Amino acid sequence: MNIIVNEELKAYIDPLTPEEYSSLERSILAEGCRDALVLWGEVLVDGHNRYAICQAHGLPFQTIQNTLFKSMEDVHLWMIDQHLGRRSVSDFQRGVLALRKREIIAERRARTQAPAPATADSEDTSSPPWDDAGSGQELATVPPLASRDDIAKAARLSSNQVVLIEKIRNQATPEVVAALKSGAISLNAAAAVASLPAQEQVAAAVGGADELKQAAKRVREAKRPPRVVSADAGDQPEGAAIDASPGDDVPALKKRIAQLEKENDALRKQVLNLLEKSSRSA
Repeated sequence: MNIIVNEELKAYIDPLTPEEYSSLERSILAEGCRDALVLWGEVLVDGHNRYAICQAHGLPFQTIQNTLFKSMEDVHLWMIDQHLGRRSVSDFQRGVLALRKREIIAERRARTQAPAPATADSEDTSSPPWDDAGSGQELATVPPLASRDDIAKAARLSSNQVVLIEKIRNQATPEVVAALKSGAISLNAAAAVASLPAQEQVAAAVGGADELKQAAKRVREAKRPPRVVSADAGDQPEGAAIDASPGDDVPALKKRIAQLEKENDALRKQVLNLLEKSSRSA
């Protein structure tokens, strides 16, 4: 049997960690490959790790054909649904997969609903294997994932987690994403760091988990509104905040804002210096 490993499909889902791979290898060596590999023609769709382990140790395995696939989009949607249901997939991974599913369904709906161009051979029903023919026929039964709540439900996350994952996916550098996947920082911290310029994100990641957490802390503190202290603050207990109506203590607010901007500039210079030192040492 000829099995083709498509590198794009293999990389579509995040790989197992070394520990997870070793655990799977031990299980297969002890019990054999219990689950059949899923094929699309000769292309391997599901079971890349099991296939690699069986090949390495000369172990037998079973295969099964999925005859429902009409296009690579069908394959991607099937892979996403399979992994969304697995416990080993992290919150971040599930969120990214659900967002990918939303994009695939939206693009397919837009394509299906667009009027077909009139051509001389428009009545030709022949089509090459594995094209998009018929791939839109099941759209009526596929939820569109139109809102964040839909995505959150599909990924078993909260709407707030989906917001954070969208921000990380769109703004975070690969170094910050890698730190999140490794467990060095939390979802909240990664989203905070993702709001920084790319160079500062890289510098924080180079500094390690502690520097990333400090960068996230600085971002959160910079976003907090300054506390307004009136002229008679000495009459209040130490550390107590004084409520002020709009327009009160405007000079104090301006002074505090200027101070925060100065502190942010100093912190930014420290991060850039750290990046330069790291580049020189490399």
